[in-house]
Amino acid sequence: MKKLILLSLVLLTVFSCGDEVQFNSPAIQGTLNNQPWRAKAFYANIDESGLLTITGINNAQTLELILPTTVVGDYALGNVESMEAKFIAADGTVYSTNNFNGSLYPDFGEIRLTEILNNTFTGTFRFNAYSAEGDVVNFTGATKEGNLENPIYGGIFYKVPLLNGTLPSDPIVCEDVEILADDALMNFQAATSEGLTFINRADYVAACSNYVSALNVQRNYCGDVDEVIETMLSELNNCDLPCDVVTANTLEAESQHIMATIGNYNEKCAQYLFYLQEQIEICGDEDGSFQSKIEALDCADDDSDGVPNVFEDFNGDGDKTNDDTDGDGVPNYLDNDDDGDGILTQYEAVDENGNPVDTDGDMDVDYLDNDDDGDGILTINENADPNGDGNPDDALDANGDGIPDYLQA
Repeated sequence: MKKLILLSLVLLTVFSCGDEVQFNSPAIQGTLNNQPWRAKAFYANIDESGLLTITGINNAQTLELILPTTVVGDYALGNVESMEAKFIAADGTVYSTNNFNGSLYPDFGEIRLTEILNNTFTGTFRFNAYSAEGDVVNFTGATKEGNLENPIYGGIFYKVPLLNGTLPSDPIVCEDVEILADDALMNFQAATSEGLTFINRADYVAACSNYVSALNVQRNYCGDVDEVIETMLSELNNCDLPCDVVTANTLEAESQHIMATIGNYNEKCAQYLFYLQEQIEICGDEDGSFQSKIEALDCADDDSDGVPNVFEDFNGDGDKTNDDTDGDGVPNYLDNDDDGDGILTQYEAVDENGNPVDTDGDMDVDYLDNDDDGDGILTINENADPNGDGNPDDALDANGDGIPDYLQA
């Protein structure tokens, strides 16, 4: 009985002094459910990641105080795996500050690591810990009157020795990971900038995943009692590209497709097809309208002449089969020499953007003009392709001025 009275007086002395620890020998003790509790054995471990676990054992009961790093400071408990107070009762029931079952008074608590000296750890703690069924144990004391920011703590650990592991020479602190999270946020914002023509899905997922990882690391080292970081993670929606972003991509691709020219049509059509498919995959297609657009889309160049099918309906009646510029019985979209001048359409003159040009200014682009230089002599009669392979690289240049005869009036 005298020992209990003495222990109560010691606890009262310790807790009345706030964070001050007044022991002459190592110890872990506190007030468990309003009753004195003292560890008979205690030690600290540091794992390979730098996580610190301070353990106290009293017969069949075990107390574990877990911190993400070995840095003096205050660590708020609750819903962060790397910051946890755990109590294992004699019957094996595990109580943890990471369990919460709707209590009106969660008060998860905190651990204050106040000193690291000669491979020993000193500090204070208080917490409510819950079992999976919602039962609670606590190491808590009253709050100082008029000083709500500095409560009387429910327990202390004093000069607890390091048993396993080593103290990192440069331990990670909250400020370190906050900087990393800020950098990851900047990269994510760059990948989702309104200034981008398209939000690339792969870039978005990569930047978002890196940001999620950085936020999780921030939670582990800085805590998240108010769940601000958890809310941010939830809003990222597992890094799925948002439907409104996908829709904006599709609209932009459609606009570019409408404005496409012969020179860039294949690219713009394939781009539009890609975003239509992504639209269906991510946003769905309840009325089938996007699938209808895909089915109506013609990105082909059936004769591989560099002129897409959609540009070979010259009379604009929607029927490509009745357009035959050279009258050879082969419609243009299947004819690789549309003007029948012996020069394959793919080798006819184009500008820097790949669009057909009119060499002689007669308003007929060369691939539809059988007299490209307008000199009255048909291209086919100007030795434009002596070896007959359709490529004018060997065209006759009678005066040697670098301009083949079929292009020089």
